[in-house]
Amino acid sequence: MSVSTSVTARRLAAAVLAAGALVGSASVSASAAAQPHADRSHVAISRVQSDAPGFDDRSARSLNAEWVEITNSGRRGINLDGWTLSDRDGNRYTFHHYRLGGRATVRIHTGYGRDTSRDLYQDRRNEVWDNRSDAATLRTERGRFVDSVSWGRHHDRDDNRGHGRDDHRGHGGH
Repeated sequence: MSVSTSVTARRLAAAVLAAGALVGSASVSASAAAQPHADRSHVAISRVQSDAPGFDDRSARSLNAEWVEITNSGRRGINLDGWTLSDRDGNRYTFHHYRLGGRATVRIHTGYGRDTSRDLYQDRRNEVWDNRSDAATLRTERGRFVDSVSWGRHHDRDDNRGHGRDDHRGHGGH
């Protein structure tokens, strides 16, 4: 092999190695970019109490007995900042500066209270969830659909997520 052939072979080998490194880093970047979507798939509406037990009198006790639970079944925490929880009438709750830990659940109450890692409050003075028929929909900060649970007439799915006093998909009432 001549010296020029040897140099050419080395340059070709270096180019192949550099291309391989670029492809490897691109696949790592692609998998890292896909991670938030994969994590989002672990977040779901796990339970709903739409029909607060007792008389709906708009008291703090009654309003806070109306709630939606959201569970992160994944191992990693998820930043829910900017995510929304809404009903069919357009009532919307937006999460502010909240991170749902891995394998954790948060309960979002309709009424007033002091937010904690396990309980958040919408600070409303009226019921949100209709007792007879409604839907709770969870979306990301960019408006992408994450999950929805409906009950009553025209519900989208019935998967026994134990909601309401009668362990059905009932939610709080207007």
